[in-house]
Amino acid sequence: MAAPHAIHEEFPNDSDRIHQLKMSDSRFARLLEEYDEINDQVAAAESLHTPMSDAAETQLRKQRMVLKDEIARMIATA
Repeated sequence: MAAPHAIHEEFPNDSDRIHQLKMSDSRFARLLEEYDEINDQVAAAESLHTPMSDAAETQLRKQRMVLKDEIARMIATA
């Protein structure tokens, strides 16, 4: 099961465009991988599976937001 805030949940109407970009744009594919890694870390912190400080969790959330914004820009201009 995917962690909450997975890209397919964040952009449910853009699954075809996301797939096309992932297959044709290596930078986009790397952004998705990085987003997934950070999102999994946030989910682990939220579930208390991976203890971390509030500051560390906040920093991860900010990184996730920056990645999501860049992914959204790339989807919008595709």
